Amino acid sequence: MAEGKVYIYGGTGHGKSPAAIGCGLIAAARGAQVVIIQFLKGKGLTENDYQRRLEPEIKLFRFEKSDEDFVTLPKEKQEEEARNIRNGLNYAKKVLNTGECDMLILDEVLGLIDNKIITVEDLKNVLESRDGETDIIMTGISLDKDVCALADYVSEIRTIK
Repeated sequence: MAEGKVYIYGGTGHGKSPAAIGCGLIAAARGAQVVIIQFLKGKGLTENDYQRRLEPEIKLFRFEKSDEDFVTLPKEKQEEEARNIRNGLNYAKKVLNTGECDMLILDEVLGLIDNKIITVEDLKNVLESRDGETDIIMTGISLDKDVCALADYVSEIRTIK
């Protein structure tokens, strides 16, 4: 049995999510089951017919109800969305606990820490619920040392030009 790894694609550059999703596509092409949970992405990819064509190998979820940018929402709406987002994290925990997939992509999950929706400890609790064989890819801007300590591999994406 292969031991799953935790990867982070972080930094201020563009391309973190496409890199993570590309890894998911490659894994699915090799027969793996992939779950992608998108956070802070507005509509993300979930309102697209293409997403349904990826199933059953790749399943894509988004728990937020609003299509607007989280930081532009009124305080009351932010609190509601924060609850929805935490439901998404609870789903991630369930997926990891049951071994439902071979790869879990938590797209823009590090932004949840930046926006104070979750803590590094909350994220650590999610990661600790995995069965040990599942690969996890997390994306976001933040690369502080506590977040990096959760991963086996960290790639910093930055724009040069």
